[in-house]
Amino acid sequence: MEAQQSKDTANASTTGAQRRSVHDPDNGHFRALTLYAEDPDCVKAARDMVGSYLQTWGLAYAVDDARLIVSELVGNVVHHAVPDDCLAMPGVGRRIDVRLMNWPGLLGIGVLDEDSTPPDLPAGEFISPALAGDFVEALLPDRGRGLLIVQRLADAVWWSPGLKGSGKSVWARLDLDRLWAENPA
Repeated sequence: MEAQQSKDTANASTTGAQRRSVHDPDNGHFRALTLYAEDPDCVKAARDMVGSYLQTWGLAYAVDDARLIVSELVGNVVHHAVPDDCLAMPGVGRRIDVRLMNWPGLLGIGVLDEDSTPPDLPAGEFISPALAGDFVEALLPDRGRGLLIVQRLADAVWWSPGLKGSGKSVWARLDLDRLWAENPA
């Protein structure tokens, strides 16, 4: 018996192109995780989630920077955030949402909390340690060192108020081409 090509187009591809894998970075990816600040392992869970998904997406060269960024951002929520509607209610769980988004060439990390107080983003460049001489420790700010680390690792850092007037999101964007050039796998 001779095989014949079907004349039906119902099962045929309309574009003629092969279907791409869901793990193809050209498709973009999004993952989210909800944590609670009172969980002693919440920072580790966020780090592990980021590392796992970046490995799966073929972005191993971005894992170290992304894990450090998410550690600092989630740690800030754990140590500083007080939910707006829970100011007078001690013991209420503080929700943290971690968002990881990959587009071609970009990686976005967002940490959302229930405290609408703006973060203390460092204003700009500090004095070079070489200029400080024996007083290098005086150059470190009392607060905001975690966000300073995030600013040094990321290509952009910003925050936005929550959608319903409560809470905020702190975002970091990584340029994957830059990371690849610095850390080829």
